[in-house]
Parts: sequence; structure tokens; C-alpha cells
Amino acid sequence: MIKSSVLGYPRIGIDREWKKALEAFWSGKLEETEFHNQLQEIRLSHLRKQQEKGISLIPVNDFSYYDHMLDTATMFGLIPKRFSYIDGIVPLSVYYGIARGTKDATASEMTKWFNTNYHYIVPELDGASPVLTENRPLIAYREAKEKLGIEGKPVIVGPLTFLKLSKGYTLSEADAYLDKLLPLYVQILQELSIEGVEWVQIDEPILVTKLTEFEIQQLKKIYETFAASVPNLKIMLQTYFESIEHYSDIAALPVTGIGLDFVHGLNGNLTSIRALGFPADKVLGVGIIDGRGIWKAPLRAKLALLKELAEFVKPERLIIQSSCSLLHVPVTVEREKKLVAELKDALAFADEKLDELGLLVRGFLTDGADITDELEENDRAFQALKLLGERSEIQHAVAAISNQQQVRNQPFPQRNIVQQQKWQLPLLPTTTIGSFPQSAEVRKARQLWRKGDWNNEQYNDFIHGQIDIWIKLQEEIGLDVLVHGEFERTDMVEFFGEKLAGFAFTQNGWVQSYGSRCVKPPVIFGDVAFTGEMTVAETKYAQSRTKHPVKGMLTGPITILNWSFVREDISREQIAYQLAYALRQEVEALEQAGIGMIQVDEPAVREGLPLKEAEQANYLAWAVKAFRMTTCTVHDSTQIHTHMCYCEFHDMIGSIEEMDADVISIETSRSHGELVHSFEENTYKLGIGLGVYDIHSPRVPHVAEMTNMIDRALRVLDPKLFWINPDCGLKTRGFDETIDSLRNMVEATQIARAKYIK
Repeated sequence: MIKSSVLGYPRIGIDREWKKALEAFWSGKLEETEFHNQLQEIRLSHLRKQQEKGISLIPVNDFSYYDHMLDTATMFGLIPKRFSYIDGIVPLSVYYGIARGTKDATASEMTKWFNTNYHYIVPELDGASPVLTENRPLIAYREAKEKLGIEGKPVIVGPLTFLKLSKGYTLSEADAYLDKLLPLYVQILQELSIEGVEWVQIDEPILVTKLTEFEIQQLKKIYETFAASVPNLKIMLQTYFESIEHYSDIAALPVTGIGLDFVHGLNGNLTSIRALGFPADKVLGVGIIDGRGIWKAPLRAKLALLKELAEFVKPERLIIQSSCSLLHVPVTVEREKKLVAELKDALAFADEKLDELGLLVRGFLTDGADITDELEENDRAFQALKLLGERSEIQHAVAAISNQQQVRNQPFPQRNIVQQQKWQLPLLPTTTIGSFPQSAEVRKARQLWRKGDWNNEQYNDFIHGQIDIWIKLQEEIGLDVLVHGEFERTDMVEFFGEKLAGFAFTQNGWVQSYGSRCVKPPVIFGDVAFTGEMTVAETKYAQSRTKHPVKGMLTGPITILNWSFVREDISREQIAYQLAYALRQEVEALEQAGIGMIQVDEPAVREGLPLKEAEQANYLAWAVKAFRMTTCTVHDSTQIHTHMCYCEFHDMIGSIEEMDADVISIETSRSHGELVHSFEENTYKLGIGLGVYDIHSPRVPHVAEMTNMIDRALRVLDPKLFWINPDCGLKTRGFDETIDSLRNMVEATQIARAKYIK
């Protein structure tokens, strides 16, 4: 009998119960025992739902108290020394300290999970000797079996992926660390085998990236060791997000099954199977339902793909599953009551994807005969969606503009002289990234306005009051370039989508970004168009309240693209140009309103970079072009800023310079040393600010910490072009910690100025 499976299920709950429980525990409103009880109930409800939907192999241990990489690190006792951990099961105080920082210890680095908007906590090895603190997969398996009678499929991050995504070791130490980790993995697997577990899913997404011959040998060593140690355990070597590299080597590994992505890695994986076949003694995990997208699956095309794969793999050796964990999509479409029917009927969130798996199993077994009505309904949904939101005038305008050269009037050195004369800023100017704390009062005011309890005048008066407070605070703190605080904005992408044509918004389409931080990505379903000014009123008001320059704040086209769920009938490149054309009109409106500094944030450029090297240059070319299309029409005296979250700077420095922003700020505080090191090897000749403290942690950084960061950066960067700022927006932080942190940042700046002013 053909089986169905998913690789993981969203943690957050249908009403974000998970997020609420975490934040209640962190704030001291929920005791630890009750916290565990609440999370267990959430976890069991997710398993129960998959059981009721008829999923054959239900994943367990995919649930987390924060992040699955952090879970793996703490399971192996890999705790940074600054957290004073001794031994045994890692307490929650240490677990969350690693993720969020403590009063005395900085949090571990957080970075993107491959090319997604999910962030994981980077494990730190740094000479540590791993030990097994507890067998988490076994605990999860027992819970599912005892509470619900589910024979679960434990999920584990694989050794090669875990090692490659960790830090704190040199290449020469990689084998030594693998030798320390392997016995612990073997112990986990042996205990699972003794318990009677049939299938274990070992996630190795690193296999879709380019591997060295040394890493291929490590991979063989890992799975040969597993095969010898647990010969009766069925191991599904699971990959996702793209097609695998080194197909022949991976296909020859001694595992029971191999899971491949036939959505985002369709072309590469299908080409490999067509050319080389698939091992007759292995099970193929067919990742056919998109775990990252929100659109219904085109069922006829999916059935045709399954039929073709059945020519290479016996049907009983196929498992129909999601392409990756459903962590990356919202929970259910069922709660969406306000979407137009044509759009809602085309959507499939996590729960609907479970249903689609069942449909594909039935359809495959009966050659479509058992799901005739569903196939016809599926066809109608796509036809209706295609007619929704089409704007031929936008298509023509964007086609014309995208063929033009997108360049500023003068190169940066000439613009910089004009801007220095205009602004007269001090050495090492200080600023923030844009947002200030959104208090309960701010959120309540927005809710009252959205419900209609407040009219526009009442709400605008409230927003003006918040701007007044924070303009005054910024002046008192001593910042040089101010922001209005973004109190009118829920989310940096949603805010703009609500004001542009071609977007739709869900009521409950939340997904996890990092920790308890959830975002509700907009849905781009049609052609994007500018319909009127979006940010001018608030920015212009803020500028009227101070003599300091106030930055206009926009989210850039690539970030809006990468942080939205987007249509699939045209290319992402074309959507980016439509966004850029719309945002260009807002940039021009800000400049016409007298705003001479405009920040166009692009924190998500790096995460959109394709995993395949052969595709990266093309992506970066059109991403840069879209940014320049947004900003290139302003005067020389208008200073364009941008902001990026941490990236591997050395492999993007050329593209970042090509964006030609006058000032770029980069989120670096958790990995400041690594990024500064890249400047020792690469020059950067435009204005730049490296974030000097981590806004994702509630701790207030000391002046000395920030002074050290500034000094380190200025060893390789020109002080005349260097800006000082936090590493990201401050929306999620508290009032007092924000004020204290910024005061310390200004004090650190004053110390630095005393050193560098000559």
C-alpha cells in the first residue's frame, strides 16, 4: 500500500497558542510546569490532526520549544561556556538564554535556514565535547504512541547538516567533531530501534548544496556507520529545498529510503532519475506537495509526475509527501473569512496540504478515477485565479522601464560630496534602522481603528502623538539622523502590500520567523500597482517636528517579494520589477515632499539567493536592477539608505556595491567578527553601518561591548563613511531597554569620535 507523509508540521497552533505560551513563560506569567503542559497539548493536537487526516507516517520530534537546531545542540550538550552549564538535561533557563541572551551572556548567532525566512540558532562547538543529554526523538515517539496510539516517524537533523551549519571549528577539525557526534547519533538510533521504531527521518538538506569530495566521504562514513549499527531500522535520508548534488553517491548510500524535493528541485531530481534510474532496493520519498507555497497543487500535473516516477520505482516503494516541513506555511485556510472566493479557492495551507496528500494517494491508486470531481474543481480554481488582478497597463509600463538603464545621475564619490555639504553630519553619524517599540497601547489603538471604533482623525492624532514622543526622545538621546518610528505599521511588508494593488491579506496566515516571532506574509495574486502615497504623511509630519534629518522608510522590492507568498504564473523577476516601479513612485513622492534621506530596506536579499551556484548570478543581477529601479531617479543630494540582515558578505559584496546605496546598514552583532573579517579581504567604498548591538535579545549591551565592535570595524573601514546603529529595527523591544541601549550606543560613539577625530 502506498504511504503518505509530511516532513514536519507548523508549531505555532491555529491561534498562535505556541507563541502566546512562550511569551507568557518568558514574562513570568506562566510557571514551568503549566508551560510544559500547554506545549504538550499543542503538540498532541497537531499529531491528532494528522492522524485524523489519514497521514501514514506522522513526524514526531519536529515540534520545538524554540528551534530544531537549538534542540539538536542542547540534546548533545553543546552549550557555549558563557552560559555556565555543567551537565545533565539542559534547563529552560539555559536553552532560552542561548536563543535570547541573558543579562550577562550574549545570545548565539541566528541566521536564515537555507533560502527561507525561518531563522535557526547557530550551534557553537568551540572545543566542546558533545554528550547525549536526553534522547529527544525517543521521548517524542513514546509520547505519540502512549497518548494517541501513533507509530510516529522520529525526525532528526542529520550529522553532516548539523556540522556544516555549526560554527566554532576549523576544516581540519571537522572529522574529529564528526567522530565525537557519530556515537551519540548511533546511541539515539539504537535506542529507537530497541523501542520498536520502524522509520526514522534524518534531515540532510545540506545535500542540495555544493559538497566537496571530503564531505562526500564524511557522508558515506556517517550512513555506513548507521547501517552497521542499526541494520533493522528504516532510515529515510531526507533532502529538501532543491535537487540533490552528487546523485549517484547519495543513491548508493546504505539507507532504506531517500526523500527528494519534486517541487523546488523538480528539474534536477527528475533529470537524475531519468538518466540514472533509482535503486530498486530503496524507497523514494516523493516531495510533491509544496511545503513552502500556499497555492493548491495542480493535481493533474502531480498525478502525471507520480505516474512517470512509477516507471522507475515500484508503486509500493513510493511515499507521497510534502517537499519540506510545513513549518513554512500557515495552519489552515478554513479560518479565512474575508478573502474573495476566487482567491480562497486557490489556496492550500498546512491542513489543506494534508488533504491534498490523501487525494494524490487515492488518485494515484485509481489513475484519477476516484477523484474526478476534485480534479475538475482544481482546474476551475486555477482558471478563476488567472483572471483575478490582471492589469495590462502595468505590464506594458514595467516592460518599458525594465529595458532602460537604472543608474543615479552621478557616481557615489560625487554624490557623497554634495550630501556632506547638505547635511553637515558629524564623524560617525548615529541613527536607527526605523521602527521603535510597539507597545500594547500602540497595538490597541490600531485595533480600535481597524474595528471602526476610532475614525481616521482619532487614529492619526494618536500616531502623531507617538511620533512626537519619539522625536523628542531621539533628540534627547543624541541621535543624528532620526526616524518617525513606524507606529502605523504592523509589519514592514504587510503595511506596503495593503496600499498596493495586486495584494491580498489573510486574517490568520501566520508563520514562524524566529522564536516566538510570527509574520503574516501578504499574498501577491495579481499585477502590482501604485495607487497613492503610502508613507509621505507620517514622514513629513515627523520632519516638521525637528531640525534633524528624518529618514523616509520603505521596504524594498526584493524583500517584499521574498517575504510574501507570490503568484506562480509569471516569473519572480517580473514581480520584482512591478514592485520596484510602484515603490519608485513612492520614493519620488517623498523627495517631492522635502524628505532628503530615504531608506529602502532590503533585509531579505540574501535569503532569496538560489541554492544552486549556477542560478545565483542571474538572481543577483535582477535583484540589484530592481533596487536601482526603485531609487535611481532621485537627486544627487538625496541620500539613499538601505538595510540588510546578516549575510555571507564576501559572496555578495560586488552585488551590494552595485545596488549603489549611499549608506548600507547590516545586521552583524551576533556575528560581527566574521563580517568584519570579510572586509579585511574585500574593500567597500560606500557608506556603511555595521549593527553594534543585537536587537533580538532583551539585554542592554554595555558601552564597552559596542566600543569594541566599533574599533574592530574601523580597523578596516573608513571612519568618514562609517555609521553607527543598532543591527535591526526596535519594534519588538521594550521601552526602557531601547532607551538604555541607545544611550549606551551614543556614549560608545562619543568615545569613538574622540579617538578618530584628528
